[in-house]
Amino acid sequence: MLDRITASLSSLAPAEQRVAKLVLADPRAFARLPVRELAERAHVSKPTVVRFCRSMGYDGLADFKLKLAGSVSEGVPFIHRSVDVDDKTGDVLVKVVDNAVAAFLQYRNAASTVALERAAEAITSTWRAGKRIEFYGAGNSGFVAQDAQHKFFRLGVTSIATSDGHIQVMSATLLGPGDCAVIISNSGRTRDLMDAAEITRKNGATTIAITASGSPLASACNIHLAADHPEGYDRYSPMVSRLLHLLVIDVLATCVALRIGPSLQPILQQMKENLRAKRYA
Repeated sequence: MLDRITASLSSLAPAEQRVAKLVLADPRAFARLPVRELAERAHVSKPTVVRFCRSMGYDGLADFKLKLAGSVSEGVPFIHRSVDVDDKTGDVLVKVVDNAVAAFLQYRNAASTVALERAAEAITSTWRAGKRIEFYGAGNSGFVAQDAQHKFFRLGVTSIATSDGHIQVMSATLLGPGDCAVIISNSGRTRDLMDAAEITRKNGATTIAITASGSPLASACNIHLAADHPEGYDRYSPMVSRLLHLLVIDVLATCVALRIGPSLQPILQQMKENLRAKRYA
């Protein structure tokens, strides 16, 4: 979209060119500012701002800003800007959020719906059969495992979450056909998680990996939900791998909830009422 605006500059009227240059200078600001301030910054009238948007093929300013915001977000390169020592708080805010948004967009565009469907069906089948569902993680992924247990518990799906390697290996030993283990790791190379995955699969249980593509853990499990987020440690880079894994769990839990169907609704309603009754006024 920005390339198209650049290519159209010479064909625009001088006043509209000033609006175009304002867009190119700071597209994020243009997408969020009101027409009055945009007109003041470009030194044009408010109708000129609207005319520019229409000359670019959009219905008006609102439509243009909506498409611009989407275009800018889609174009955010993955981990596109590192935080520098001289950054102000506002710069840090933008960079950290942009890195998270970029990771989410990359996942959305690359995620395998087939793998998600297989994983959701495996968890739902395990729950319906009354078998064991377990979530394993280490470090940051251990927190994700606990969050997953919480989310699925809200659906009436009882599970176990553990971040201790010894307990994971012992617990995996107790799993068998019909059971399911969801193993979460950013690198996919953690030894304890690899051991748990190998034991679980050897015992005939279904293994679901939320991890990087091409990692040993991805190959060791029955179902792989690719969540690729390389972290940089030479200079500070926002660590959003845990947020990305939480997002994958959200998608997975929602898919399972839809499979459980209408019977879930009264359970959730009763749960909310019971929790509300325990709160202080």
